[in-house]
Amino acid sequence: MSNDVLASEPTKPPAPQGSPRIERFLNTIEYAGNKLPDPAILFLCAMIAVWLLSAILSQFSLDLIHPASGEVVAVTNLLTGERLAEFLSSMVTTFTSFAPLGIVLVAMLGVGVAEQSGFINTGLKKLLSITSPRFLTPTLVLVAIMSHTAADAGYVLVIPLGAIIFQAAGRHPLAGIAAAFAGVSGGFAANFIPSGIDPLLQGFTQSAAQILDPDYLVNPLSNIFFTGVSSVLIVLLGWYVTDKIVEPRLSKVAVDADAREGDDLSGYSQRESSAFRWAVLAMAAGIGLLVFAAWPETSPLRSQAGELTAFSAPLMQSIVPLIFLLFVIPGVVYGLRSGTFKRASDVIDAMSNTMNTMGSYMVMAFFCALFIKAFADSNLGAVIALSGAELLQSLELSGGVTIVGLIFLVAFVNLIVGSASAKWALIGPVLVPMLMAVGISPELTQAAYRVGDSASNIITPLMVYFPLVVVYCQRYVKNTGIGTLVSMMLPYSVTFLIFWPLFLLAYWGLGLPLGIQAPYGYPAP
Repeated sequence: MSNDVLASEPTKPPAPQGSPRIERFLNTIEYAGNKLPDPAILFLCAMIAVWLLSAILSQFSLDLIHPASGEVVAVTNLLTGERLAEFLSSMVTTFTSFAPLGIVLVAMLGVGVAEQSGFINTGLKKLLSITSPRFLTPTLVLVAIMSHTAADAGYVLVIPLGAIIFQAAGRHPLAGIAAAFAGVSGGFAANFIPSGIDPLLQGFTQSAAQILDPDYLVNPLSNIFFTGVSSVLIVLLGWYVTDKIVEPRLSKVAVDADAREGDDLSGYSQRESSAFRWAVLAMAAGIGLLVFAAWPETSPLRSQAGELTAFSAPLMQSIVPLIFLLFVIPGVVYGLRSGTFKRASDVIDAMSNTMNTMGSYMVMAFFCALFIKAFADSNLGAVIALSGAELLQSLELSGGVTIVGLIFLVAFVNLIVGSASAKWALIGPVLVPMLMAVGISPELTQAAYRVGDSASNIITPLMVYFPLVVVYCQRYVKNTGIGTLVSMMLPYSVTFLIFWPLFLLAYWGLGLPLGIQAPYGYPAP
């Protein structure tokens, strides 16, 4: 294709082909969800509900013991004078220390410079010129899955770019957001490449296993083969759901005119192409310097154990600042070469314009941070997680049924307790020894946990990045609400919860390796 790429005006997606019952069900979910108040108000109401529940449930003894510490887990009353005073005195720091806030704002500063200079738009035009429209969806889902290697970068980078790419290809931008969100968050347990989540979960799994067997060791890459093959499954499922269910349903949803004008990717000039080459060279030089700095075993970017992918490694802790730099540098180079930036103040203006679009997210983040802190302080999440684990233990099911039950238990708890490490720290010490006692290895239990933890990420408004995805959608369809996003993502979640557990059982039945030094049974043969 020549540089004079023809305009890709949004074309009308195919008419809905799904079952009328499914269509009515999703419409009902969307209608009911959109009747909920604004997400910021929703988090405020949820926080008040947590206060009231904590006051009521704190009057009862629930007889729950934390399996790791051996301490009694009880609901804390948040409506005492002391707790309310603490809430007021810590309100500012609760907001400013809300982890996603800094991640989003810093990353978006860099991405905003690259976007407003024209660097991202030109790159997308070139990408579309070499990507077959038929494989656009699976390519996007695959990139979203691989973004896990860079911690939470997928939420602030891949998801908004998914909308731009789909719109440039004449498809509905919300379908691009849905496909990318499904890969980033719904496919969180799938990846070809090791990431920081592997050693993080391994640490909790090993500690839980040593409750029963003090000498038991778990390899950090004990699930790497399963998560790698799962990537193929998630790409295929995400591809089908996007093209056959989600996007046809979105054919009835009009894209706002100003959003279409804002993402015009009709073509690029020779000057823009030359500027893009210089910008890519600048980005490549930056990546090369990073590799050079991280390569030595004594690199300060490595953890004390010499690892690059451990959460304690400075490289992993610097992912967001690196995203900022790796987009600011080529963005500035592109802007100067193409003429979109003529002075230093133009770069600052680009950052300011990007922050102007983040106002509604910051309001939601404020109330979201307060709710999450209240929920954690109340111990309601711990009580729910431990109660569910005890229920599963009492059922005394067979191995395969137990694994599926574990997946659905985790998927349910995930709607309430968003952090993968926090959930596993709570229920892992119960589930891992329990399943070891019936002959199931900690490595298999961890794999099942990761499946359940991923599948329901995309349908819970309590997930910390959910409000941000709503904001992304509102850029293209202003009346997008929580119900719109939940109904859009529910087909992915249901599909993942049906086929991914079956895939794990088939994988187990065939005896394929879960990962490195990862038996299925305990004790290992």
